[in-house]
Amino acid sequence: MAQSPERPEQPASPAWHPSTAIVHHPYQPPAGFEAVQPAVHKASTIFFPSMAAVRQRDWAFKSTYTYGLHGTPTSFTLEERLASLEGARYCLLAPSGLAAVSLVNLALLRQGDQVLLPDNVYGPNKELARQCLAEYGIDWACYDPLDAQDLQRKLTPRTRLVWLEAAGSVTMEFPDLLGLLQVCRAHGVTTALDNTWGAGLAFAPFALPGADGGTLGVDISVHALTKYPNGGGDVLMGSICTRDAQLLQTLKRRHMHLGLGVGMNDAESVLRGLPSMALRYAAQDRAARQLAQFLAQHPAVARVLHPALPSSPGHAHWRQICAPDAPPAPASDGQRAAAAIASEGAAAGIFSFEPAAHWSNQQIDAFCEALQLFRIGYSWGGPVSLVMAYDLRNDRELSSSHARLASQRVIRLCIGLEHPDDLQADLAQALAACS
Repeated sequence: MAQSPERPEQPASPAWHPSTAIVHHPYQPPAGFEAVQPAVHKASTIFFPSMAAVRQRDWAFKSTYTYGLHGTPTSFTLEERLASLEGARYCLLAPSGLAAVSLVNLALLRQGDQVLLPDNVYGPNKELARQCLAEYGIDWACYDPLDAQDLQRKLTPRTRLVWLEAAGSVTMEFPDLLGLLQVCRAHGVTTALDNTWGAGLAFAPFALPGADGGTLGVDISVHALTKYPNGGGDVLMGSICTRDAQLLQTLKRRHMHLGLGVGMNDAESVLRGLPSMALRYAAQDRAARQLAQFLAQHPAVARVLHPALPSSPGHAHWRQICAPDAPPAPASDGQRAAAAIASEGAAAGIFSFEPAAHWSNQQIDAFCEALQLFRIGYSWGGPVSLVMAYDLRNDRELSSSHARLASQRVIRLCIGLEHPDDLQADLAQALAACS
């Protein structure tokens, strides 16, 4: 019987046993297959065509494949797309956002160095400095992210790294990014931005509008891909992006020493999430602003912390970076002024509020538990709205940070993909039940 033209005749196999023949089967699929999503390439061992190829391998660049831990076509594709998203040249993947943060610290800091953190930094980053870096003889201190002069005062000749976070992931202060970057640039200090909130969409971290029409940029951007890029609430991953080839080599070496890698199924999940990320980010942004405006006028709420609200710390810095062409929020008196949220610019779908001063801790817990659509949990950027309560009395190092909060008790809301009217009704019933 003639061979089908769609299936070319295969070369004859040697006289192997069936168990060998199934492992070394000669069939290879035809080239030229293209589809919407990239293929998933999973591997530990990667074959070299010769010993000469082994000796010529380059572990540090994507010119060849060496071992599954160091990347396959799937992870290389994701890294390239993330670098483009953030405006970088290079990207490394890590198994979580915290792993990405840790990699930057462990790659750039040595015994005797100092790292400076914004006082509202992602909590585990501060714990890493307090418990891990300190054991390695690395000093750390916190600065006020709204005061570039405070950073200036705290820089020392030993300062090697300054972390930035825009906006703060619990209290939502938007930092004076341009002022902070100018200070670091003047002193030749490396800057690393936790860009999970901005997600590469709210602003361009490597090309911020500087003075005299120029640009300022961070040296490194770290991103928890767990949040918006994946969008499903079911993947843990992080990324580190940079434009600096020398920084890349330093990061890549430590990345390899620590044995960091990601699963290709997870990489494929993030690749599937990227095309819809901008639409999800915008929808969750709009919903968050609607809910923030609702809560800002509620008598059980002392203050809403959302960068697009004029009353939120750092609002002017947010407008400068994320909404440079937007008109000012409408001015009015009393409660309406506090609730006059900017309608333009970009912001993540996450914000916090301080409950009324008379609320007890039991009322805060009861509010979180009375919500029906918001689930109690960490993270953000997924389809399900989340709530979490924080007591910040022991989480802030600086008096200026404490002064910005009336009670040090904050409830954070992470907005999902539910209809905002349903979420607003859920907030209303929970507030009524606990007030």
